[in-house]
Parts: sequence; C-alpha cells; structure tokens
Amino acid sequence: MGVLRGERQRGAAAVLYTLVVLAAALGGGRGVCAFEDGTAVYIVTMRQAPVFHRRLNLERFGSGRIANAGGGGRGDTPSSSVLRKPRHGSPKPVNYGSYLVRLQNSLLKRTLRGEHYLKLYSYRYLINGFAIVITPQQADKLSRRKEVANVMLDYSVRTATTHTPEFLELPQGAWLQEGGPQFAGQGVVVGLIDTGIDPTHPSFADDVSTDSYPVPSHYSGICEVTNDFPSGSCNRKLVGARHFAASAITRGVFNASQDLASPSDSDGHGTHTASIAAGNHGIPVVVAGHNFGNASGMAPRAHIAVYKALYKSFGGFAADVVAAIDQAAEDNVDIISLSITPNRRPPGLATFFNPIDMALLSAVKAGIFVVQAAGNTGPSPKSIASYSPWIFTVGASAHDRVYSNYVVLGNNLTIAGVGLAPGTDDDSMYALIAAPHALKNNTASPTEMSLGECQDSSRLDQDLIRGKILVCSYSIRFVLGLSSVKQALDTAKNVSAAGVIFYLDPFVLGFQLNPTPMPMPGLIIPSSDDCKVFLTYYNDSLVRDETSDRIVSFGGVAKILGGLKPNYRNSAPKVMFYSARGPDPEDNSLTNADILKPNLIAPGSSIWGAWSSRGLDSAEFAGESFAMLSGTSMAAPHVAGLAALIKQKFPSFSPAAIGSALSTTTALTDRQGNPIMAQRTYSNSDSTQTPATPFDMGNGFVNATAALDPGLIFDTSKFCSYLHLAVPTNQSRTVARTVTNVAADESYKVSYSAPYGVAVSVAPTQFFIASGQKQLVTFIMNATMNSSTASFGNVGFYGDKVDAKKDPTDPAFAVMT
Repeated sequence: MGVLRGERQRGAAAVLYTLVVLAAALGGGRGVCAFEDGTAVYIVTMRQAPVFHRRLNLERFGSGRIANAGGGGRGDTPSSSVLRKPRHGSPKPVNYGSYLVRLQNSLLKRTLRGEHYLKLYSYRYLINGFAIVITPQQADKLSRRKEVANVMLDYSVRTATTHTPEFLELPQGAWLQEGGPQFAGQGVVVGLIDTGIDPTHPSFADDVSTDSYPVPSHYSGICEVTNDFPSGSCNRKLVGARHFAASAITRGVFNASQDLASPSDSDGHGTHTASIAAGNHGIPVVVAGHNFGNASGMAPRAHIAVYKALYKSFGGFAADVVAAIDQAAEDNVDIISLSITPNRRPPGLATFFNPIDMALLSAVKAGIFVVQAAGNTGPSPKSIASYSPWIFTVGASAHDRVYSNYVVLGNNLTIAGVGLAPGTDDDSMYALIAAPHALKNNTASPTEMSLGECQDSSRLDQDLIRGKILVCSYSIRFVLGLSSVKQALDTAKNVSAAGVIFYLDPFVLGFQLNPTPMPMPGLIIPSSDDCKVFLTYYNDSLVRDETSDRIVSFGGVAKILGGLKPNYRNSAPKVMFYSARGPDPEDNSLTNADILKPNLIAPGSSIWGAWSSRGLDSAEFAGESFAMLSGTSMAAPHVAGLAALIKQKFPSFSPAAIGSALSTTTALTDRQGNPIMAQRTYSNSDSTQTPATPFDMGNGFVNATAALDPGLIFDTSKFCSYLHLAVPTNQSRTVARTVTNVAADESYKVSYSAPYGVAVSVAPTQFFIASGQKQLVTFIMNATMNSSTASFGNVGFYGDKVDAKKDPTDPAFAVMT
C-alpha cells in the first residue's frame, strides 16, 4: 500500500486550490483579467478558527460540548507537556474545512456583490483565509468587515553533500545511535517548500536497500501526476509531490515551458536542498567526468515530500507559499524546511503578522518543526530574513573541506584559484596567451567582451593557441548568465588549448565564486589583487615589435596544479560573510525585536548536493547530476535532516523540544579549539573576520550527536530557548525557565558568564533531577551601567554524568542595557 499511496492521482476532493483558469467560478465573481484597473493579489485572513485550531480545541476540551457543531473525536484531554505532539491520530472535524470555504465565499458575495474578483486559493487548515485578485478599494472594503482579521498585499519571495556528514561526525555519532545510515531518519517525513524535485535522481530512489521501507502511516499526501511528472515518479522515499503557482500565473510571469506546472524541478535548487536533508546514503558524485566521493543526506532514511512554490524565472509569491505550507501541514509532514526568504521585509509588524509566518505559527502548534534559511544578505547587522521566534532560523558556516588549485608562474610566483579541475601534464610549463591576442587576422576589434571571455572559438586562431594555456576574463556577464565557464571551456577545447585561466573583472567583487567543474586543466583566480599580479606578469612577458607594437611572441609561462583532491585543513566552522545577521528587527523601522536570530549555524559553503537533469539555476552544472552551491539555503536542510534524526529517536518531542535539543548542545569553538570566527566583509573576507557573537551564529554551531542526547530540554512554550532582552538602566529583569530531564537521573550545576554591564544571579545553582521530571530555574539581571550596545553572556548546565567530550547544555543570551 505504501507505494500506491504515493501514486494517487490528484482528485477534486484532494486539491485545495483551483487553477486560475477555473478560479472565477469559486468566489461568485464573474471573472477578471489579471491586474487590470489596478488589481493585485491580496491575502485575506479571517477571524474564525481554521481546521487545525478547531481540532486542537476538540482535543483540549473533549468532543462532548462541540460534537453538535459538526465536529467529532475523542473526549480525552492531552497533557500540556512540551513533549506532547498533538497531531497524529487526532480526529478531523467533519466537513469543517468545506464549511470555512463556504463562509469565505459568502463573505465575498456579500461584500463585493456584483463586482469583479478572482479567488485563487482557499486556506483552511493552518489559517482561515484566501488569496484573491482585487482592487485596493475592494481590499479596503474587506478589511472593514468584522469577520476579517487582516488584509495584506501579496509579496515576492526568493530562494536564499559528500563530506558534511563526516564533518558533523554523523557516521560515528548520530547515525550510529540510529543503527547506521540505512536506518537514520526512517519513519520521519521532511516536507520541502522549494523549486520542486527531480524524481529520477538516485538520491531519491527507494531501492537502495533490501530492508523494509514503508511509507509512514501518518502521512496522507498525494503525488501529483502531470506530463512533466508522470505516474511512477513517487515511491517509498519520495512519498508526495505537488506544485502551487496560482498567484504567479495570475500575474502573467509564469513561463510554462521553463517553470513547468508540475512538481518537476527546472531550477535545481529544490533537488539540491532535498538531497542535503534526506538524500540516500552512498550515492557517487561524478561531475565533469571526475569522481568526488559518495553523497548522503543528513537523514538518509527519512522520507521526502515536495511542495513546489518557487520557480526559476521569477522566484515565488507569498500566496503560493502559504498554500504549500497549508497543504504540507494537512498532509501530516513532521518537518517543514524552507530555503526561501522574502525579497523585502513585509509591511507592519513582520515578526507576527505576515501570512507566511502566521501559517508557520499554526504549523508549529500542529507539532511540525519548521526550519528556515536566515537569508544571504549579510554581513550587516539586522539583515536577518527569517523573523519569528517559532521558526528555527539557520545561518551558514564554512566546513573544513576546500578544493584549491594553483597556477605557478614562470617567475616562481604561486597564485591560488578555484576550480574542480585536473592539473597540466607533468611538471612542464606552458605558454600563456590571452584571447584578445589570439584573434584571427580577419576578425573584428578585440574590444568585444565576449571575445575576451572566450565565448566564441570561431574568432580565435587555433594554430596560435594550440598547446598553450588560454587566458580569459571573468566579467559580470558570467554572474548574469550572459557568458559561461562551460562555453569558455568548449572554446578552449575547440582551439586545442592545454588549459584555461580566468582572471576577474573588477566589477565581480563581492560575489561568491564556487569551485567550478572543468574537464580540462583550469582555474578562476578569485582575488582582485592576485589578478593584478597575474596580468602584470603576463603583460610584462609579451615581446612586441618596437615599430608596430605588434606582439611577436608570448614569453609568459605557467603550469596549473590540479584541484580535484580536497584539502581538510581549513579553519572551521566560521560564519560566512553572506549569512544574514541579527538582531531581529520587528518591522521596517528596524526597531529591535526581543528575539535572538539566527538560532544557530550549520554548513552552507561549498556543499555538494543532487542536481536536477532539468536544472538551469547554475549554468556551470547544467547537465550534471550533482552541483556544489553555497548559501543559507544549503544550511537550513542540514538542520531539517538532523531534526529528523531527533524526531526518530524522540517521537513525542514537540517542535520546541527539538529546537531546544539543537540549540543547547551547540559548539562555541572551531575544530582547533578557538572561538568561532565571523567574516565581516564581502571582499578579502578572511582578513576581516572577528569572533562571532550570538547575532552572527545564534547559539553556536550545530552538534548533531550531542543533540540526540541533550539531557535537559527547555520548556519553551513561548518559543524562546535562549535569553535575549533589553534591561532598562537601573532596573532588573526576571526570567524563569523550566527544564525537563529527558535522560537518566542526574545532578546539575549551573554556571554563567554575565554580559558586560549586567549583574546576574541564578537560582538554584545546583539541583538533582530525576528522569522525566521538571525543574524551574530563575535568572535575575540587573543593569549596572547605561549602554546602547548589546553585550553577551551564556548559561551552562553541567551534569555529573556528562561526557567530557560533549558540550554542556549552553544557551546563549544577549542583553542590551
């Protein structure tokens, strides 16, 4: 049955939205052309409880008083423990979702009687509301109705491994506790809201093991079947897949041939993030004909459900993302991973009232652990793009593996480069020749940028280049996708070059250059200073005719040292320059919110992951089955996969308990025992790094193995597993936290480091706690001086049975006096 469940075709009863071409019939409106007469997409939230909140009330108060209202269910009252997860097996009120849709349609008919409008989605499970195409005047009418809680203009969103399991010590740690990678994460469903998935990739096959691998019984999603996503695409690994694009289609930005109205991934990003979270173990990574090892997701035996709401040509829109979140929750996923962030801060109190975060709040209340990328807008303060305390926000760090190759010049200077490429043969030196100096006699002026970028082999003199290293410029056109390394490599091959070297145009500063696969010797010089040194050597080595200034010979020589073998001596982890930083501002005025963001950091730099056969997001990996990408988009699914391991070991853990286990077991030092560093600038980022603060790395670097044995769990019903607060001058703040022991009986001592300008006291400073019991711990903070800058401290809970190699429970906190 498990396989067949994932293969069900979508039916009218299962679909929670209607395609734009049919949507006019839903709301009673007479149809409308998208965005004529100033219309736009709005998201309307109603006051009446959605389906899940109705379910929760039935559980809390029993069914006796509510059954007559159309609900149903058991009369038991669940525990209020943080370990309670109020989802699986709970009854759904009969037809309550349909009842909400009827109320929505009735409201529209009464409020906009006789007017044109187009209803795109009905939200009913996590939030009660709808997405609709209307004018600002109609939006104002709806906002004045007592049944309506909020009306917001739709907004755009955007997308924000072979070694990281070893770097996170999973094989000898967390995986070992779960019985090995062949069992790690089994029974847990990770829902990914992204650009879709390539179902043909071996990372998502369900036949890599002969062990029983049933679809989890609690998952109720379906596999959407289209021409681009045929029957058989889903299996026991990829258990569900849908797409959501009504807002995009209405706007006229949807390109059906490129974006694909199906769960299929034409971008590559969604395939990559899914494999990081839960891709199969031991999948060979072969790129450009080179083998880079075997890949694995963090929870290789977990199941994947895909909800496509992001697209290659335009990104995505909140109305579609909310529909995806709503469906994922109704399908009973265990974890939601979002490697997406808004293009701008939503208006108003973004922390609480934007539709995406409100839907995610209900998802967390429904027992779903929600992970989101911090955003790639660092390193400036208050650049965080994941706002709310109920969302687990992940920043990006480096790990210890780097691929470095070098060019050695004829003057014995060695310059570092990036490129997944072999070296030149033997120890021989090869003449250097720049593309503009190798034009055929009858070609146009060498001032054309594409010629210097080696994009057209027909204009180059093969006899002149044969056996030499071709030198090409790497301009902003590569970043914009107008030129590509692949095309330059094809050019070098066509003219029989021995290798290729790219030097950076000054305008490319600030962009992260990932190692690029090359089937022939080559590299990109990423440093502007090194590019100047290289070009000076090349130009000074040219021999010119004194009369005509024509180049007579090319005196510069070099050899390329290959970059196919990784180097594991990199200082790591460290916070990458692009990783968004706190503190979290609560609105567009950038007033500080009382929330510590990000929650923690995880590997996000140079991450190998599966790549879609249709993927177009990175031209350098087009046609490959794996790609190496960087960003907080890569960091978030690492944590989503690790959360699946925790969920597997502790099935009753709530989202707060999972977040606490991850947050209180982090590492605060790098692999050399030094403080974790944070890069502070885009250019020359390593030379400007300083010790990371909680605004850079949250509670620290994720420790997967320790998170499976957290000892104490913070009872975080208010979504805070750490302290971050403002202490008024000459006043005090008291914060009480309850810890629950999820391990054996143990005695704990509490120690702390007080922030500068703050006196701290803790009670009790030591206690014995039996397994399963709770302990209240009170923190009192008194400001001793006035300051407008934040200072930082931490609290450590040291158990008498703790392994000396394991970090103690250690939540970070920030105080502003």
